[in-house]
Amino acid sequence: MSIKIENLTHIYMAKSPFEKIALDDISIELNDGEFIALIGHTGSGKSTLIQHLNGLLKPTSGKIIIDGTDILNKGVKLSDIRKKVGLVFQYPEYQLFEETIEKDIQFGPKNLGLSDKEIDTRVKRAMKMVGLDYETYKDKSPFELSGGQKRRVAIAGVVAMEPRILILDEPTAGLDPKGRDEILYQIKKLHKEYNMTIILVSHSMEDVAKVADRVVVMNKGKCILDGRPNEVFRNIDTLEEVGLAAPQVTYLIRALKERGFNIDDNIFTVSTAKDELLKYFKGAETK
Repeated sequence: MSIKIENLTHIYMAKSPFEKIALDDISIELNDGEFIALIGHTGSGKSTLIQHLNGLLKPTSGKIIIDGTDILNKGVKLSDIRKKVGLVFQYPEYQLFEETIEKDIQFGPKNLGLSDKEIDTRVKRAMKMVGLDYETYKDKSPFELSGGQKRRVAIAGVVAMEPRILILDEPTAGLDPKGRDEILYQIKKLHKEYNMTIILVSHSMEDVAKVADRVVVMNKGKCILDGRPNEVFRNIDTLEEVGLAAPQVTYLIRALKERGFNIDDNIFTVSTAKDELLKYFKGAETK
């Protein structure tokens, strides 16, 4: 299931003194099963773009083709598109409202008109997918949980609708390091075990380097870089020009290399840097 975006433009308050071009003639294809990170500074167009992918926003011009269907055509039911494309907004725990976790996760599947048996199956499956034991948590109030656990309940509510594409807008925002790592682990698990297409919007280069297979960089409503993480993060000058950066560990490794350490500088994660440094010092000891 692919998403094809063709010449997509979105202008807020067009033909007014407050006109703003949020998306500027974007054309890109997002392929089935990919884990894509969408990065860019505030105002680059990331959130505007993802809200077009399930019809929450309509473009000023251009096409959005999902699974072979132009979702802007007359007669296309956006409710059917939203069953395929799930969107988790930033701070989704603010949208929790039911008295128990089970009821909150049931809300989406119930609106799909599913049977009680199917709803029960989906809730259990979604809770397992995000790492919450059903019997332990089903009767708890979502408001008794930690920030990271609330975030997982909110994600489970979307996952229970079983979309084929899951879009997450800054899913680790506001979490402590432990909560952030837990959420990233569960998102990566969804991608790997369930072959779900993931689109992750993030400001964190470290998070992106850990989980994404492909990185799309936006600036002023345009896609300016697109490729594998190692390809994108090599463009440090371009990233810095638009207010971004490579992961911090990349700067450390390059500084070491400039000081004579014979190590690979194509490194973007802490774990990879650790392995490379251990290999280097082990090799140095044997000489």
